[in-house]
Amino acid sequence: MNRNLDLAITALAPAIWGSTYLITTEFLPDGYPLTVSMLRALPAGLLLLLLVRKLPEGKWWGRVFLLGALNFSIFWSLLFLAAYRLPGGVAATVGATQPLMVIFIARMALGAPILPLSVGAALVGLGGVALLILSPGAEWDMIGIVAGLGGAVSMAFGTVLSRKWQPPVSLLTFTAWQLTAGGLLLVPAALWFEPPLPALTGDNIFGFTYLGLIGAAFTYLLWFRGIAKLPSSLVASLGFLSPLTAVLLGWFVLGQHLNTQELTGVALVFGSVWLSQNAHRIKKPQVVKAPLN
Repeated sequence: MNRNLDLAITALAPAIWGSTYLITTEFLPDGYPLTVSMLRALPAGLLLLLLVRKLPEGKWWGRVFLLGALNFSIFWSLLFLAAYRLPGGVAATVGATQPLMVIFIARMALGAPILPLSVGAALVGLGGVALLILSPGAEWDMIGIVAGLGGAVSMAFGTVLSRKWQPPVSLLTFTAWQLTAGGLLLVPAALWFEPPLPALTGDNIFGFTYLGLIGAAFTYLLWFRGIAKLPSSLVASLGFLSPLTAVLLGWFVLGQHLNTQELTGVALVFGSVWLSQNAHRIKKPQVVKAPLN
C-alpha cells in the first residue's frame, strides 16, 4: 500500500509537467527558451532556499551544481532546442527514450539489476508515446534529434544520481539547492543568447508563476521524493505520463480530437506504467546506495 501511495504521489509530477506545453504556448512570450527555463527554476529555488535557510557544505556544492545542470540547465535547454528544431511529436518521442536509458544507467551507477519486464515496459511506453504524437508526415532534423537524445540522457543521469546522492538534509532543502543551482547556471546563457523580455502581460505573469511554483518547486519536490523511495527505473517510467497529459489537455482545453491511433497510444502508456510497477513487484531489487562519505 505504501508503494502504491508513493507511486501515485510521484506520478503527479510528470502529469503536471504535461501542462507545460499548453502554458507555454497560451500564456508566455514566444522565442525565449533559455530565459523561460531560468525564470522557471531560479525564483522557485530561491523561494525554497529562503524557507529552508541552509546552504550546501563541502562536497555537496559540486554535487548540487552537477545535479542542477543535469536535471534543469542542460535538460531544459536541450528540450527547448529539440522542440524548436522538430515537430512536437518527434521531439517528445525522442525524449521518451529516457526511461529506457535509466534502466542501464542505474545498473552502472547503483548496481540495480536489469529486469526484462522493465525493459519491455519502457519499449511499450515509447511505442505508446509514438502513437500519441507522431504524425505520418513527421520531419527529422539531426540537430533536433541529437538535442532531444542529449536532453533525455541528461535527465536520465540526473534521475539516477539524485538517487545515488542523498544528502543528510530534508527533501525540501535538496530540491531548493538543485533548482537554485540549475537556475544560476542558466542566467549567463539567457543573458548572452537572448534579448530582454518584452513588457509582461497578466497572462505572462500567470504563466511564469505557474511554471515556477507548480511546474518546478511543487512537482520536483514530489519527483525527488519518489526518487528517494522508489527504484529509479520505476520512477522514470512515470515520465510517459507527461506527453499523455499534454495530449489529453489538448483534447479537453483546446478542442483537439483523439483518433483511434491516439487512443491506442493512451492505452499503451498506461500499460507501460502498469508493467513497470509489476516488474518490481515480482522481483524487488536491492539497490546499492553509495556511502555518504
